[in-house]
Amino acid sequence: MRRIQHGHDDYAYDEHGHGYGHGYDHERENAYAGADEESGEPRRRRRTLALLAAGLVTLALLPVVVDRAVAARIESRTAKAFQQGMDTPLPPEVQVRGFPVVTQAASGTLRRVDITAHDIPAQGTTRPLPVSELSLRLDGLTKSDDDSEARARSARATASLSYPDVSDTLGLEISQGSRPGRVSAVVVLPLGGEVTVETSVSAVSGNRIAFKDFEVTGGSLPAAGSMILDRVFERPIPLRNIPDGLHLRSVTTTTDGLDADFTGRSVTFRPQDTAREDT
Repeated sequence: MRRIQHGHDDYAYDEHGHGYGHGYDHERENAYAGADEESGEPRRRRRTLALLAAGLVTLALLPVVVDRAVAARIESRTAKAFQQGMDTPLPPEVQVRGFPVVTQAASGTLRRVDITAHDIPAQGTTRPLPVSELSLRLDGLTKSDDDSEARARSARATASLSYPDVSDTLGLEISQGSRPGRVSAVVVLPLGGEVTVETSVSAVSGNRIAFKDFEVTGGSLPAAGSMILDRVFERPIPLRNIPDGLHLRSVTTTTDGLDADFTGRSVTFRPQDTAREDT
């Protein structure tokens, strides 16, 4: 037998010159083996780079996770204090704005805190009118050393008052009027029948809502009925379900009720203010 090589291939022939098989290329085998050995190092390098990248991402996200945890704790404590102070059935929604919160907390001043509370109940003469929703924006919020109060450099708020709650307070069926800034009231007459009147709503001093300039829009109102309405509307409704320092600026009518807008500076909130008439 003799072996003849053509390029990288070699063939074996018997003594009569007949080829009987394909020879084995040792050089190619060695080349493949070398390539497999060399490919292990790039794979290890890529794996190391992937682990390093994952570690860097984790380190980058760690401050965000810590900051979110601090914000969540502040939001939870604020919600609890507000619920205690306003006697709401559920804690309000609280959001601490700005990043990072950690540095704000360390400085003792939070740049902005938003609070949305629902169903603030009435309490006799001290808080005669329930508030369906109170939305607060507190800027520059700080707290006292003993946690007895929190103070905002400035604040804005909107208190939503439902028509059923306003109706219960006035003793009349109140709904949206035909024009902006006016409400409609149904008056049941002593001897039967009813009259519909409209009156304007406005903000007056002392965080009160006044009802003025009523006019008859349906039915006939006797003199006795006019005297009753005069007594009903002569005393504005006070709004005391809000923190100290907020001042009523305007009242607008909506399809569902009245929206009372407040602004103020150096606004104070005390968790134990529910027992005070000047809350």
